[in-house]
Amino acid sequence: MRTTVTLDDDLARLLSDRQHRERKTFKQVLNEALRAGLTVAPAEPETYRHRTHRSGVRPGFDITALNRLADELEDEETTAGGSA
Repeated sequence: MRTTVTLDDDLARLLSDRQHRERKTFKQVLNEALRAGLTVAPAEPETYRHRTHRSGVRPGFDITALNRLADELEDEETTAGGSA
């Protein structure tokens, strides 16, 4: 396929340098560069690891008090015009 492409000066210089160094045509060098750039496989994402810890309620802590507090806060929000 024939097409017209406008290259930045630095890219044209890199392609020309490679063309002379590898003794290939400009078309070959350009096609190889495009092919290499367009066929790069995406990197595999790193596996996310999360360390878990044992949790629990400390001795003497009343979990029901926390539930009562949450209920009270929800009631206050409802009476203040918010949504629950």
